[in-house]
Amino acid sequence: MKIYTKKGDKGETGLIGGTRVSKNDLRINAYGTVDELNAHIGLLRDSLTTKEIQEQLLEIQDRLFTAGSLLAVGDKGTSMKLPELVTENITLLETWIDSMDQSLPEMKTFILPGGHKTVSKCHIARTVCRRAERIIVELSSHVTIDSIILSYFNRLSDYLFTLSRKLSLDLNADESPWIPKS
Repeated sequence: MKIYTKKGDKGETGLIGGTRVSKNDLRINAYGTVDELNAHIGLLRDSLTTKEIQEQLLEIQDRLFTAGSLLAVGDKGTSMKLPELVTENITLLETWIDSMDQSLPEMKTFILPGGHKTVSKCHIARTVCRRAERIIVELSSHVTIDSIILSYFNRLSDYLFTLSRKLSLDLNADESPWIPKS
């Protein structure tokens, strides 16, 4: 299979199911942002040495491919058997969040992103996750989107925030509180 087909040279691409749409279609923007998030999580995973977190991020990357494929199905649907997001995927994120949260100091203020390059990569992934979530919400006002997809991205951004705090602790990096200036 060749990597290039030349079918997109005029600014259109195909959705799963065969529908052709503009490359600036909201559906393309949604799964393209999920793909961008997946790349950021891969970069974060490559920055870590903790096997447990690397495995968590690998599982998340797999789920992001699933979400992307679900978002890429055109209005006509598809006869293809696609993987699914299930409630257990969200429960797993919550379990990881709760486990990390046990070792973290109480948060009394908002925290400014940064403190260590790895922590910053995690915050970038979190913000891209939030953008993906916003685009999926917008898409859901035009087409039917399974609500589990929205729940997954909402919980994933919580996971990434908690992970950023855990990484700060593990890497002995300072968390800079946001202190509003009056």
